[in-house]
Amino acid sequence: MEMRTLGRVGIEVSPVGFGCWAIGGPFSNPAGEPLGWGEVDDDESVRAIRRAVELGVTFFDTADVYGAGHSERVLGKALAGIRDQVVIATKWGNTFDESTRVMHHQDGSVEYARKAVQASLDRLGTDYLDLYQLHFDTTDEIALPLRDVCEDLVREGLIRSYAWSTDTLHSAELFAAGEHCSAVQHEASVLHDASDFFALCERADLASVNRTPLGMGILGRRTADRPATGADIRTLPPSWLRFFDEGGVPAPEWWDKVAAIRDVLESDGRTLAQGALAWLWARSPRTVPIPGFRTVAQAEENAGAMELGPLSDDKMTDIAKLLPA
Repeated sequence: MEMRTLGRVGIEVSPVGFGCWAIGGPFSNPAGEPLGWGEVDDDESVRAIRRAVELGVTFFDTADVYGAGHSERVLGKALAGIRDQVVIATKWGNTFDESTRVMHHQDGSVEYARKAVQASLDRLGTDYLDLYQLHFDTTDEIALPLRDVCEDLVREGLIRSYAWSTDTLHSAELFAAGEHCSAVQHEASVLHDASDFFALCERADLASVNRTPLGMGILGRRTADRPATGADIRTLPPSWLRFFDEGGVPAPEWWDKVAAIRDVLESDGRTLAQGALAWLWARSPRTVPIPGFRTVAQAEENAGAMELGPLSDDKMTDIAKLLPA
């Protein structure tokens, strides 16, 4: 597949990026409810990232709060010595304590944005970020100064571009008006189309960075009889995590939809996860899905989807018939 572009800024990235939430390991809110994806092996995470780069993946998306700073530190370690070969995206806005791995609240001040960007640069071991993303929903009155400070950070050479990670179209449009906004990060998958966001990216010349492209695992390696366990957010899913019921099992209504389209997604030698990524590439030429990973095998499977490319038009039509709007 051809490289894709982070919008009008013109930064080239691989068609698939890697989401680095899971490799941050456990963290929680003040009530002790899990916000991560459970325990991880940092050495395996580093091997997986380096293997992904070998296979042509150049885009890595993390956030300062993932693992309360730990994801950024692991990613920085893995990319040491090859920083110039990759594009790094991270996010800010949530305050946290690295020592306790607890996320506390949101801080929408300009002062905190400046503090957060420097902390991310330090943890990642780099002197610039390619894409810096606001990581919580807020009002226009708070967001506009943050868009302005992002423009300042571009001029100062600390970031190359910025975006808002949001599922609110108005918020995405607000940031899209900024000169160096290059993308919007939003939820999208074959189970959750995002036509309004795809249209925005087309008319505003933005990349569509796709969260949950594998439906938090039900379009990949999670099965109906294999619940999430331990310090995994899916064991006590918040309201926005629609694909799982409490206890970490896939919600039946969503699992039935996966069953309906599985054969189409797995056609032409693809795995289920590869088919889900292929659907997004066929859905819009601006999509850059960012599936999560925790092992070398998962990294190889996700990266391997690029060799097979987007789904064909007839497969897209078949899925549309099986999953009517």
